[in-house]
Amino acid sequence: MSTATVQLPDVTSFQDGEKPILSPARVGGEFLLGIQDLADLSHVHRNSVRAHPENKQLQATLVNLLRVRSAAMAVSHDPQKAAFFVRNQPIPSFGHKTALQLVGEGRTEDVIGYLASIEAGFVG
Repeated sequence: MSTATVQLPDVTSFQDGEKPILSPARVGGEFLLGIQDLADLSHVHRNSVRAHPENKQLQATLVNLLRVRSAAMAVSHDPQKAAFFVRNQPIPSFGHKTALQLVGEGRTEDVIGYLASIEAGFVG
């Protein structure tokens, strides 16, 4: 009996050194987001991004960005295309907002559901 090996997405490249948190600079770099962009998206003060990267609200936003990126990669199979989609692609079903804007509005699950429906293909 053979056992299938499941390849999980590797997010360790986004880790903040040896700390068990995501690096705002590394995640932000993936989407070309600066400190102020991350602060606005996370609804925290810009100093929190640099001085307190462990901030729960900031970390939740970083995790959500990587979750949406992972869902986009399931569709495109390309990290660059997935990051481009998250940052730039208007989604008609959501008033032509981008996935990035929707994450900032707390609608991560909606974006992931949308991408899952695309991955599954048209059923009708």
